[in-house]
Amino acid sequence: MFGAFIGLFLALAFAFGFVTNDLLALNTSASALAADEQSYTLLSETESILERVYLRELPSESTRAYGAIRGMLDTLQDKNTFFIEPPVAQSEAHVLAGTYGGIGVQIQLSESGDLLLFPFDESPAKAAGIEAGDQLIAVNSEPITFHMGIDAIDQMLRGEVKEGSGVEITIIDGADEEKILFIEFAVINVPSVVWRVIDGTDTGYIQILRFTNRTPEELDNAISDLGESAISNLVLDLRNNSGGLLAESIEVANRFLDGGVVTYELRQTSEETFEATAGGSAIDWPLVVLVNNRTASASELVAGAIQDSGRGIIIGQTSFGKGTVQQIYVLSDGSSIHVTAAEWLTPARRHIDGVGLVPDIAMIPDENGRDVELGEAVRYLNEQLPVQ
Repeated sequence: MFGAFIGLFLALAFAFGFVTNDLLALNTSASALAADEQSYTLLSETESILERVYLRELPSESTRAYGAIRGMLDTLQDKNTFFIEPPVAQSEAHVLAGTYGGIGVQIQLSESGDLLLFPFDESPAKAAGIEAGDQLIAVNSEPITFHMGIDAIDQMLRGEVKEGSGVEITIIDGADEEKILFIEFAVINVPSVVWRVIDGTDTGYIQILRFTNRTPEELDNAISDLGESAISNLVLDLRNNSGGLLAESIEVANRFLDGGVVTYELRQTSEETFEATAGGSAIDWPLVVLVNNRTASASELVAGAIQDSGRGIIIGQTSFGKGTVQQIYVLSDGSSIHVTAAEWLTPARRHIDGVGLVPDIAMIPDENGRDVELGEAVRYLNEQLPVQ
């Protein structure tokens, strides 16, 4: 019975790391296996005693194994190293896939308090005629305001994909005309990058929602499209971006830098330097980066590289402070563990883990959720870096 339990532990050392694409060396010699089994003698003894004398029914073998794994990881006192059971691991994979049922729009609250819609490409909202910047004023005939909260309103525009399912929305379009539209739900593939020219300005806006393997390509599309719009400066929004893939975040930073160090990565016995190539595709525009207390991990890497290089300034709140890299190891039964394997430093060799990035212009979030940070970024770019 305890053999499967030991197998789970051995899998901790004999798996592939997907986050940083590391292939770990396998040591399957008989002596190594024997040493590993001997190191868990106390666990074997404990299980044997429980099976012989415990009054009540024992939990399942997998439940006991999961408990032991969690106990082992807890001894590390590292909140970013943890165990995930198979159903949760599968759910996590679905979340990372970035799909849901809905109409496919992003909602943003303007500085004046208007709820603005920005449809994803090839979405039901786009097909129904929603244009970027249309104002949402009602859902299913219910008037809405920003006091209801962006997340709650966003959920009203989502639902199960089945025949006839959808939502009725009332909007005010760019011509100040009120329209009522019924839009059917569909499976939405959420992009990792959205962009636009900020209405009434010559400022480009790029928001990176998460770092996936699609992000560099989507960012290139954004930079190309905004370049054709003849923008004069740029806002990079990394607020609420909890991170993602390390290699892709380094590629993203590369677009905004003209050479120099992007980050240093420290491992148990080594240090690696990642540098940007000269002539990034977005180096000619004055730049502001927006962050908040939910800007973490890979997004902090990008913001830190831009700040330390002097390429642009940061506006917002102190970032989350996650300066470590985790590898994901899938175990034999579909469960997984996230293991802290490295720490990254900014180009100025700042440790940000548990500290975060301090913005150049600190701002207090608006209590009603109005986007005062974006407004400040546009004012800064126009006033401090005027177009000649």
